[in-house]
Amino acid sequence: MSSEWKRRREGGGRFALSLIRNIGRCCGRTPARALLYPITLYFLLRRGAERRDSRAYLSRVFGRPATLGEVARHIHTFAATILDRIYLLSESTRRFDVRTEGLPTLHRHLEAGRGVLLFGSHLGSFEVLRVLARQRPDTPIRVVLDRAHGRAVTELLEALNPEVAATVIDAGADGPSVALAIQGALTQGAMVALLVDRSQEGGATLEVPFFGAPAPFPVAPWLLASVLKVPVMLAFGLYRGGNRYDLVFEPFSEGVDLPRRERMRGVAALICRYAARLEHHARSAPYNWFNFYDFWKRDARASVAGALPAAGDAGPGPDLERGADR
Repeated sequence: MSSEWKRRREGGGRFALSLIRNIGRCCGRTPARALLYPITLYFLLRRGAERRDSRAYLSRVFGRPATLGEVARHIHTFAATILDRIYLLSESTRRFDVRTEGLPTLHRHLEAGRGVLLFGSHLGSFEVLRVLARQRPDTPIRVVLDRAHGRAVTELLEALNPEVAATVIDAGADGPSVALAIQGALTQGAMVALLVDRSQEGGATLEVPFFGAPAPFPVAPWLLASVLKVPVMLAFGLYRGGNRYDLVFEPFSEGVDLPRRERMRGVAALICRYAARLEHHARSAPYNWFNFYDFWKRDARASVAGALPAAGDAGPGPDLERGADR
């Protein structure tokens, strides 16, 4: 992930998040949503970096300079999904109108006893996957998250549902440990959900076209998928306003196979396909993009050279890959 984003302090702090949580749980979602307007105003007035990055992103999407009102709507949408996470993690999912697409393919994989990698992004709400967990209580969902980043949000939301918190795979752990945890969950037939549009700080990336310009995407998830060779599906939980979400599943691969001698070319092709689908859904729900930093700015410390061997090189892969092979 961008080192600039990693260094930014959390907006609002623990007090504001606790206030939203308590009002939301005691008074209900409607009164809590009234707080979203002062929160939006706070970000507009006090968080200049996020405001500028929102405007830059929206200008790319719309092909013209974004207005302040559009930036405000972008921030308000983000705040709304954060509030809804409180209810989704509390398993109060029936209050939402969630429309699903693409479930037959996902169910086919699960009924065959195969684990599935769900590749998502910071587009919309990944927590809406909890609705799927309610529909299939026999199939666990393990989500890979960096517990250390956004600690205030993590602590508050994990307090809502300790059982959910216990299923999280910590992306901040070392590569082999993460890979082994993912492999173990898949072996048990679980769905493992990862956000694959940001790399860890200093992680290897490849630049591919995204909204008309090269943007860096992480390499590690695709190398891991090539080792595990389980089905990969894309997942998007798009917020459509009010209480409505669209939960979209798209088949991506029955099992990623990257011959070692063609690994770089294969990874680039996979990331290009993923970026194209991410752009498609971002255009359909532009205010759902929650990467509030310069996504197109390459982090000088994130180099792909250390992760992918040159063509024809048969040397060992990265630690993440070796961990999954153990």
